[in-house]
Amino acid sequence: MTKRKVIVITDGDRVAKKVVEKVAQNVGGRAISLSGGNPTPVTGNDIAEAVQETPYDPVLVMVDDCGSREKASGEEALEALAKHPAIEILGVIAVASNTARVEGVPVDLSVTREGKIVSVPVDKDGNPEPEGHVKVEGDTVDVINRLQIPIVIGIGDLGKMDDADLEEDGARITTIAVQEVLKRSHFQH
Repeated sequence: MTKRKVIVITDGDRVAKKVVEKVAQNVGGRAISLSGGNPTPVTGNDIAEAVQETPYDPVLVMVDDCGSREKASGEEALEALAKHPAIEILGVIAVASNTARVEGVPVDLSVTREGKIVSVPVDKDGNPEPEGHVKVEGDTVDVINRLQIPIVIGIGDLGKMDDADLEEDGARITTIAVQEVLKRSHFQH
């Protein structure tokens, strides 16, 4: 059985959902809209079933813990997807938030609100973190540390970042992040 190629985005609110749907169009993929919600309204197995029903890859999935520092529905869904035998997670777009006292996750790279690729994490506004700051901190990222995710890309809050990533303007920043996952994973349509 060929595994479905999935990119997970750790944000799912109303704005993020529009952005992810636009990004899916931009990269020739599909978005699992039912995974959108704040918090994630369905289980990882529900999302996996929807992924398997889509006609082609890549498939973009949203997970969101709605500000919870604890493992909640978004991280539980991500964990289930990572362990699902029919799913291959190509990478995770780790979205920064203002959630305090979280573990955070190291990133392979980040995309700033200007669309620049940098080797450091970014904050919720999409600005590079100061030297010595090594993790993206968000409400739905800590579980990534315990999963085998090949590529983790940091990004600011989807659709926001002072209007740098608006869906109506093409969701440019999130599109760059997803394209980087596709490039680094050698994804071929």
